[in-house]
Amino acid sequence: MKKHKILGLMSGTSLDGLDLAYCHIWSDNDAYRFDIVETKSVTYEASMQEKLKDSIFLPADELLKFHNSYGTWLGNQSKIFIDEKKLEVEYIASHGHTTHHQPENGLTYQIGSGQHLANASGIKVVCDFRTNDVALDGQGAPLVPIGDRLFFGNYDFCLNLGGISNVSFEKDGERLAYDIGLANMILNYITRKEGIAFDKGGEMARSGNINTQMLKSLNSLEFYQLPHPKSIGYEWFVEKVVPIVDRTKDDMSNLLCTSVHHICDQVALQIEENTSGIDHKLFVTGGGALNEFLIETLQSKLLNTAKVIVPEKKLIEFKEALVFALMGVLRIEQKTNVLKSVTGAKRNSSSGVVFLPC
Repeated sequence: MKKHKILGLMSGTSLDGLDLAYCHIWSDNDAYRFDIVETKSVTYEASMQEKLKDSIFLPADELLKFHNSYGTWLGNQSKIFIDEKKLEVEYIASHGHTTHHQPENGLTYQIGSGQHLANASGIKVVCDFRTNDVALDGQGAPLVPIGDRLFFGNYDFCLNLGGISNVSFEKDGERLAYDIGLANMILNYITRKEGIAFDKGGEMARSGNINTQMLKSLNSLEFYQLPHPKSIGYEWFVEKVVPIVDRTKDDMSNLLCTSVHHICDQVALQIEENTSGIDHKLFVTGGGALNEFLIETLQSKLLNTAKVIVPEKKLIEFKEALVFALMGVLRIEQKTNVLKSVTGAKRNSSSGVVFLPC
């Protein structure tokens, strides 16, 4: 039984920062087990956050330069973490940061050059997990469901509330998963317009009231009517959602309250459409799981359909970094880490590119 010692890196669409999770991962009787040994979150400085947010607008040459410099930054942050904690790391598995996601055009792009990351850290790197699936006519997303199946298969539904909400579950012997819609991306956009990083615990949203016109506009977005597999990225948010928020003249607390109800409306619809009874277990992770008002609102909308289960804080915050560590392990073992039933690709794949330090 080999125990892989791997560092998972995750930077999500909510732009909060970089999550690092040093994990031990091993298989036991055909089941995968894990131990999250050490973790760290690195908050983006304002300049980095702005550059990442605006990277979709960069000219091609500037984007490629940023791809390389951001890869070096990831490598430096990894090395600092490894040295601080005196870790023995065999591989780094990096998601990178998604700047462009247009699977309908055969395009997905995550910055954070694997070669620059490997050179700066001095450690082998596995990254670029999405491109191969898109080349196989898949969505390239979501990727976390392989971890949901192998690590958290005892729950009926696994819901991630990051910048985007996505869900995964088993149906007819296959793992299904797709992006539901908005989560922290809209909440953080609203607070950052006022110079506030985020709505801690959802307290500002709790104090607000629903803006019915804004809620109707959000719930009417065309994406929610599309069949899955489906996924969205920051471009969709900028094009379709930002105009709705910007034209709604209301207090920040009301905008936040409305957005929370919108998020929960869409999640509840998807859970109810894929249940055949009551008392299902809905496992919730991602930064949104720390928003107490959001979780309470979601539970109220699901009533007896599903019990919302929120795990310990470490797993909430670092589940995605853990799963990318697992994806790195599966790539190293040349086993499937991207599921066609999730992405709509022609076939399952063992995706990711390996870079050696030099």
